[in-house]
Amino acid sequence: MRATVHPSKLNGEQVAPASKSSMQRACAAALLHKGDTVIHNPGHSHDDLAAIDVIQKLGAKVELEKVVKVNSNGVNPMGPTMNCGESGLGIRMFTPIAALSNSSIWIEGKGSLVKRPMNFFDEIFPSLGIEINSNNGFLPIQIKGPLQPANITVDGSLSSQFLTGLLMAYAASEVYDVEIKVLDLKSKPYIDLTLTVLNAFGWKVEHTNYESFRFLTHAPLSPVIEYTVEGDWSGAAFLLVAGAIAGPIKIKGLQLDSTQADKKIMQALASAKAHVTIEADGIIIGPRHGQINQLAAFEFDATDCPDLFPPLVALAAVCKGVTEIKGVSRLAHKESDRGLTLQTEFAKLGIQINLEGDTMKIIGGSAIQAATVFSQHDHRIAMACGVAALCANGPVVITEAEAINKSYTDFFMDLQQLGAKVDIQ
Repeated sequence: MRATVHPSKLNGEQVAPASKSSMQRACAAALLHKGDTVIHNPGHSHDDLAAIDVIQKLGAKVELEKVVKVNSNGVNPMGPTMNCGESGLGIRMFTPIAALSNSSIWIEGKGSLVKRPMNFFDEIFPSLGIEINSNNGFLPIQIKGPLQPANITVDGSLSSQFLTGLLMAYAASEVYDVEIKVLDLKSKPYIDLTLTVLNAFGWKVEHTNYESFRFLTHAPLSPVIEYTVEGDWSGAAFLLVAGAIAGPIKIKGLQLDSTQADKKIMQALASAKAHVTIEADGIIIGPRHGQINQLAAFEFDATDCPDLFPPLVALAAVCKGVTEIKGVSRLAHKESDRGLTLQTEFAKLGIQINLEGDTMKIIGGSAIQAATVFSQHDHRIAMACGVAALCANGPVVITEAEAINKSYTDFFMDLQQLGAKVDIQ
């Protein structure tokens, strides 16, 4: 798919997409919950659909309506394979969960996922009684449980997603005299989200400074649990930046008290001097005094929220001065090597990005050039280029733009509804 985004002014209202982080965790909890679960406001991105497919492969019965209804008796694999599509969270979260079974299961993925390191499982699983054969630390991997919870120490510096899977598997095992110690945990807010979902279902997990996690006894889980998926701060970050540079617009459906890491986009927007108004039913955002030349370069630490790099680069591109964003080391193992990809694709738009160790410097304020860019099969790169195009001096063509389906299927349609001129081929 080729999406051509023309320079445009935006106005109107838009509801944030459903959070795939919340949705995928809800699917995992619904699988582990022995009973019925009703998931309200479900997402329909490719990652969301992959999570639904996985829990069915692992034994859950699912009805897809306006809500998602799940009936489960725990992990009971229906076959010898589990495929998580291109979802990094899915593969890292569901693999420990699948290991609760004593079945031999091949764990598979596709696209960029086959190039992302999974050696964490090779290092940890043997100490949990799980047999594992991997492709030198990459997919596909074969596992055979059952997982036997034990005191372990894990490295949290690469991703918090591995820890999410372990926390869910341990909680569902109902073994209470064990501890998971974590070294150098990154993306702590994502673990907050995991704990929020576990708590909503009735499991109790406590932590000490994110360095030690313990599992507490709890009341029996309700036979019927209802869970509502939050609005997605990750996807909405692109809409909020679009509003800041081409609005004003109103974004609805976001929880200001959310534990989602990407809620920190609000701090960056304030630092850039965007005009933000919080109302009871949404967030109104636009350039201060209606002029994008009022937006200023800013400093931001994205170590705990690396998915914000792409929308922040789109914002920085129109801010006068040099913006500095820390946390580049978190970008290497995404759908693309996002630091290099952002540098390459935004160079085509006339924006210079320098990578200096763990810091990205974006030289903003010059004209964004009309160009043809390549999504690199990365959903967030496609959306970042689409947002920057709103302030370009001509149309920006994004090739392989279908990458957005991974997380935000309706992104270009939502831009259109806000008044952007977008041509899809």
